[in-house]
Order: sequence, then C-alpha cells, then structure tokens
Amino acid sequence: MLVLEEVNVYYGAIHALKGISFEVNQGEIVTLIGSNGAGKSTSLKTISGLLRPKTGNITFKGKNLASIAPQVIVAQGISQVPEGRHVFANMTVIENLELGAYLRKDKAGIKQDMQRVYELFPRLLERNAQISGTLSGGEQQMLAMGRALMSKPQLLLLDEPSMGLAPILVKQIFSIIKEINASGTTILLVEQNAHMALSIANRAYVLETGKIVLSGDSKQLAASEEVRKAYLGG
Repeated sequence: MLVLEEVNVYYGAIHALKGISFEVNQGEIVTLIGSNGAGKSTSLKTISGLLRPKTGNITFKGKNLASIAPQVIVAQGISQVPEGRHVFANMTVIENLELGAYLRKDKAGIKQDMQRVYELFPRLLERNAQISGTLSGGEQQMLAMGRALMSKPQLLLLDEPSMGLAPILVKQIFSIIKEINASGTTILLVEQNAHMALSIANRAYVLETGKIVLSGDSKQLAASEEVRKAYLGG
C-alpha cells in the first residue's frame, strides 16, 4: 500500500532521514520505534506532505506522493494524528470532528462515520458540545484520532498516541487502535512505548539517527536481545 524508497530529508543542514526504505501492506499495523530524534515523526510528516524529501520516492497505492500537497494526500486516503494531539482548542468536540470530514461531500457517509467515532470513543459523545481545549489529555487524544477517522482514511498515521497518558488510558487507546485496524484501516504507528507498540503490530522497523537499523516481525523483534536492551528496559 505504502512504499518509501531511499528517502532523504533535511532540516536545513541537518540530515534527518538518511536513505530510509520501508513498506506498509494493506491491513497491517506497522510500527516505527526508536529513541527521540531517530526520525520517526519526520517519517510520518514526510509521508503526509508536511515535509518534502530531497531525494527518494514515496508511493501510495502506486501513486507518487513526493510532490503532492498535504490536503491532496488526505483526499488520496492518508490521515495523520499528530504528536501532541493539536485539537482546535476553541472549537467544540463536534466541530473538530466535522472539520475532519471537510473534504467529503457524502452527508450520509459522514453521519455514519460520526456514529462510528462515537461508538469507538463514547466519551466524545458525552463531551459533544464541550470546548476541546477543556478536555483532559486522554480525551484530546481520542478527539484527535476521531477527527482523523472522519476523513475516512485507508491508511492512518499515528504519532505518539500514548504520550503523556496514564497507563490505564494507554491500554484503552491501544485497544481502540487494534479495533480500528480490525475494521479495515491500515495503520503506521510511531510510538515511544516500544513494548505496547510491538504487542499490537504485525511488523516493526527500528530507527536510529535517521537510518533503519533493524526490521522484521514484531514478535521476533520484541524477543531480540538488542531491542530489549535498547528499547524495552532490559
């Protein structure tokens, strides 16, 4: 579904992604793990068009994304939940969700997907008319995910969904990620909590300073001594 080939990305003079290549197949959960500054978020921003690769190819279902505007990439079927949530703080929960569907014209489908979001996140229905900036961190994470789902993505990019959340909420969010995937959405997950990420992913890539240093089946990587020492606390 998604293929990156020899992608190089720079922030000014800083070489952030150094010729990375990876792929995501339809129906999978694939995770990128690595320490801070490894290039995980940069990878997602490059896929969604917020950053431009200097060289290399990014193809989604056979179409080249490397020079397409972000809103066109959303229309192609890719939606990103950004790190730090970034909900529209002065707008209500329902207004945030409606904005997620701004490219769509199918009113019946939008209504159906709104219902689906409320089924996945019942708390959002309770908070429907509440100003988003007053929600808790966990509720804002649910809203950011719900908003992304309202564009009806085929591929969902999740950037640090567990960041700053209490352990009980982390379990809940990861359970919902599995549910979203089971209902047909392919997921590319960036996550500091490598243990949780590997527990739900089919495959994983390990990034270090802008390069992919390991890849494979997530269960095999979780059992690897190298990965355990570096990312799983021993």
